[in-house]
Amino acid sequence: MKMKIGILSRNSRLYSTQRLAEAARERGHDVEVMDTLKCYMDINSARPAIYYKGKAVEGFDAIIPRIGASITEYGTAVIRQFEMMGVYCLTESIPLGRSRDKLRALQLMSRKGVGMPVTGFAHSVENGRELIKMVGGTPVVLKLLEGTQGRGVVLAETYKAAESVIDAFIELGADFLVQEFIKEAGGSDVRAFIIGRRVVAAMERSAAEGEFRSNLHRGGSAQPTKLTPEERRTAVKAAQTMGLAVAGVDILRSSRGPLIMEVNSSPGLRGIEEASGKNIASRIIQYVEENARPTRTDSRRTQG
Repeated sequence: MKMKIGILSRNSRLYSTQRLAEAARERGHDVEVMDTLKCYMDINSARPAIYYKGKAVEGFDAIIPRIGASITEYGTAVIRQFEMMGVYCLTESIPLGRSRDKLRALQLMSRKGVGMPVTGFAHSVENGRELIKMVGGTPVVLKLLEGTQGRGVVLAETYKAAESVIDAFIELGADFLVQEFIKEAGGSDVRAFIIGRRVVAAMERSAAEGEFRSNLHRGGSAQPTKLTPEERRTAVKAAQTMGLAVAGVDILRSSRGPLIMEVNSSPGLRGIEEASGKNIASRIIQYVEENARPTRTDSRRTQG
């Protein structure tokens, strides 16, 4: 069945946005890319509406949000407005907000028994050394809650270095996480790409020389990898805990099993498509075809 699909993206030329639009058109659908920040909303109980470029946004069967971290709050509001209008959204507003709040995401996964690095959270501490000891001592990883793509992430190899970073974060008034450093991961992690309840592709990302962050935006490299059954189960459980139909789940391979670092609600397609050789964009569109229904909301994805 031919569908009208909207893609929320700040830039229609971004690789992931282009691939999704291409895949949708190849499968016979009408596609419109809309700049999220240029959408504006009429919020009323009788007939909620969204406008874009001066015209009411109407007739869409599905929306695929590609919401960057810097516009999470407004992007979530736009998605919520589409939900109020009864339009199927691949990434729903509550799961998006849940996954973007790093502390909340970790707490939810902890409650569900998902493996994670030992983590401490603080806004201000009188004794940074005690916080560091709590997660197992140095070396230790310190993360700003608002950081993305490896920004705001620091590896401190000594107590003195860690305390200096903590003091700097406190001076900035920034909330931060303190996590144990998984030495045996060797500067590598695994990105498992989830669609629905399945891992459809996986890649191992390795940090560039002299770097401990494996993000491709930081010069890391990627190659296809085969997940163990435990890694697959853990990745799917993490995505389901967030309530995400499509997710990139980042895993550290540790001596005590797979540990979740992060669940990405708007995972990029370039790295995973190039590493795996799979048409991930087409699989996402196929999932939308199979699941898009007017006013459909999966309560399991939106609770909490």
